[in-house]
Amino acid sequence: MKKLLTSLFGSANERYLKEARAKVAQINNLEAKYAAMSEEELKGQTGVLRQRLEQGATLDDLLFDSFAVTREAGKRALGMRHYDVQMIGAMVMHEGKIAEMKTGEGKTLVATLALYLNALEGKGAHLITVNDYLAQRDAAWMGKLYSYMGMSVGTIISDMSDAARKRAYAADITYGTNNEFGFDYLRDNMKFRLEDYVQRPLRFAIVDEVDSILIDEARTPLIISGKANMSTEMYFEINKIVPYLKRDEDYLVDEEHRSATLTDSGVEKVEERLGIDNLYDPVHIETVHHVNKALQAHTLYKKGEQYIVEDGEVKIVDEFTGRKMEGRRWSDGLHQAVEAKEGVEIKDENQTLATVTFQNYFRMYDKLSGMTGTAETEAEEFHEIYKLDCVVIPTNRPIQRIDQEDVIYRSYREKFNAIVEQIVECNKRDQPVLVGTTSVEKSEALSQVLNRKGIKHEVLNAKYHEREAEIVAQAGRKGRVTIATNMAGRGTDILLGGNPEAMADDLVGEPDVPEFTPENEREQYFSEEYKAALNRFKEQCAKEKQEVLDNGGLFIIGTERHESRRIDNQLRGRAGRQGDPGESRFFLSLDDDLLRLFGAERIGKIMDTLKMEEGVPIEHRMVTRSIENAQKKVEGRNFDIRKNVLEYDDVMDTQRKTIYTMRRNVLQGHDEDGRGLLSMSLDLFEEVALSTIDTYASRQVRHDDWDLAGLSMAIEQVFDLEISFDDITGRDAIEARVWTRIEEMIAKKEAMLDEVAAKVNERRAQQREQQSAAAAADGADWNEPEVEEVTGRQLFEEQIQNRYLRAIDRYWRQHLQAMEQLRDGIGMRGYAQKDPKQEYKKEGYNLFVELMMNIKTNVVEFVSKFEVEQPESLQQRQAPAPQVPSKIVFNRPGVSAESEDDSSTVKRELPQVGRNDPCPCGSGKKYKSCCMRKEAAAS
Repeated sequence: MKKLLTSLFGSANERYLKEARAKVAQINNLEAKYAAMSEEELKGQTGVLRQRLEQGATLDDLLFDSFAVTREAGKRALGMRHYDVQMIGAMVMHEGKIAEMKTGEGKTLVATLALYLNALEGKGAHLITVNDYLAQRDAAWMGKLYSYMGMSVGTIISDMSDAARKRAYAADITYGTNNEFGFDYLRDNMKFRLEDYVQRPLRFAIVDEVDSILIDEARTPLIISGKANMSTEMYFEINKIVPYLKRDEDYLVDEEHRSATLTDSGVEKVEERLGIDNLYDPVHIETVHHVNKALQAHTLYKKGEQYIVEDGEVKIVDEFTGRKMEGRRWSDGLHQAVEAKEGVEIKDENQTLATVTFQNYFRMYDKLSGMTGTAETEAEEFHEIYKLDCVVIPTNRPIQRIDQEDVIYRSYREKFNAIVEQIVECNKRDQPVLVGTTSVEKSEALSQVLNRKGIKHEVLNAKYHEREAEIVAQAGRKGRVTIATNMAGRGTDILLGGNPEAMADDLVGEPDVPEFTPENEREQYFSEEYKAALNRFKEQCAKEKQEVLDNGGLFIIGTERHESRRIDNQLRGRAGRQGDPGESRFFLSLDDDLLRLFGAERIGKIMDTLKMEEGVPIEHRMVTRSIENAQKKVEGRNFDIRKNVLEYDDVMDTQRKTIYTMRRNVLQGHDEDGRGLLSMSLDLFEEVALSTIDTYASRQVRHDDWDLAGLSMAIEQVFDLEISFDDITGRDAIEARVWTRIEEMIAKKEAMLDEVAAKVNERRAQQREQQSAAAAADGADWNEPEVEEVTGRQLFEEQIQNRYLRAIDRYWRQHLQAMEQLRDGIGMRGYAQKDPKQEYKKEGYNLFVELMMNIKTNVVEFVSKFEVEQPESLQQRQAPAPQVPSKIVFNRPGVSAESEDDSSTVKRELPQVGRNDPCPCGSGKKYKSCCMRKEAAAS
């Protein structure tokens, strides 16, 4: 039925494109109008469009004119005209969808149309990309167009000051990396002054390489962390034991699910080596954790694949791009276990201070869109997680690349030899070759063989990433061989015949052209030497391009199938841009990770049946389809992992937003209803007072069972008030008496602060008089500054604000740790026939209720007990120093920072009592509803 409807009415994608082409026709009708405008008239269109917005027009109303204006500005500032299909891609993104556009279709230019239109609102438009290089390159390149039209452009990259970040976010259009945007959000919510926040509300974003950012990196949350006080000695000790354990006998490795566990035999050996009786005794829980991490480090994390060792440090390698992830660290002790394995210095473990997943960060944007060359395979996930629909945009010219069937060899050695033969064959006819490998180790092994055969080549991997753009830009030159690990160089076009500008820059040096200079005005800044070199290289590249085209274009060799079809498609997509010819082929072996885990046995049997000789591959559509099915299986598993991460983080997301909203209200000094901090704190007093009264005089309990003596003691501990309830029989009367005394206490403190404020104002006035007299004595002019008089309420609210922020940060950190521990152990609930996710939600909620009450009680206790300071100390008071994150960690990626903590350790003299156990005082109540509160208040 679905096929019948599609054949009659076309697919949803086809129907969308039909409507979009009609809109493009209207934009094309406006082209002559704007082409006829003078430079001054065209530049003035930004103001005209903004004025229409102010008069009530919507962005959709402005789309035709805005796109036509941007196209004309592109011609004048960049020397580039937007194609019709690029207009369609921009419409897709303006509507909050994902545009799938093939490599070489000009996604960088497409984004300018949607960014310019949405930036007209003045609320910020963000272009989010995968690395600093692309963010800087695209902002500088496309910035010529924006600047021409009177719009400001900012760039967010690592190692920027807060002041520079704030300026970049305040720009009309901001380019930056996904990590920096996410970390800025977390860092902002750790600051102590609103004016120090760098981000504005998140309005509109285009995510470049959207599949890489929203899918590939979505399994690892962003984390800002501080040092945890834990010893690193155990890592070395356990690391010495692992080599004595035998795989499959002492431990089992599940590569599919990335886990390693001890067998009974392994447990006995570890106990013997450590000299302990029972490894799983609760006192050895940390030891079990260290053993598991050491096993993972030795069996699942390989040098040259997941990480490299450089300058005495273990550096993570991004499995999708092959790039080094500078400053990133795996969490939960894994990084330390790998450091122990490699014999380098072990750095301290970290405690989480703030965390967010990319899914929940990007879902905060009012309108989110994206662009990529490969999104359709993940369309279901984009829709389910982000509510983003994908639209496949047709290419400007038909694709001529030939994608050959996979060839499969029995062993890695046979495959390796076949790859070398293919490279040699292409090299003989001067056909450029791009080889995609899956690890640094394999790229270097191939490089060594090519060196022995005398074939010149370039290697691009985590070790040589500094030359990434330069190497990729020239990968299309005649006879060039480039070996790249995992799609490094994504975002840089490979031009057949070479890139003349890059060659001239390399020979003469890049000319000093002012930022955002229009393309047609750049030449005036070129030296004669540079002009001569550029013209020479243009001629050379044009000649080479024709030769490369005649030889079949760029040849892509995949040395292994990635677990995601998208990554394979990205590699293939480097050839055949803008209708150029090209060819691609994957060389596989039964030793490859994907085949070994999913299907090598079945293909091996086929080879045995056919009695295939060594070096002879299988090449058949059925085998290729079998491999694609294996990839679909892995993709499904990875989707489940990402969805699982998100479902758990959704619990945290609600809590995080509540805490961050509370924190922002405290920083701005009022809540959403405009009530000041003193009014907000009165609400806290009411909540804490009612909670305290409920504990000792609940309405659900008979009057005779009330503990009024205990209530008096608790009120004194929390509110610093001595109140007797001996003469009271009703609950309402108890509440009235407590509340009356609280109001009296607050009024008294405010009155005392009014006196202090008067003294402060008097002293300031005296200082101004002295300064005025001194200026008069010197014959200098004296302009008395305007100074607002301080009030007692202001001083009171300063005290409340200071304590409130400290309480939020302190208890939030503790809560994050508690939630982490809950998450780590929640899987065991499945053995009790309980749904771990539901249990996590339930217990997470209970922990959050406890967190909120801890914050409120802490603030109430402080306000109740703080002593009014003298004017001198009040004048010298400073805001608490913000925690400054110093270093990024991944795993869960994050930023490490020393954490300030004013918490103290409470030593319990009595035996440990569970929250839900009967209270040891004999009251008959649960411990959490009885003495636990009293002890917490006392501590």
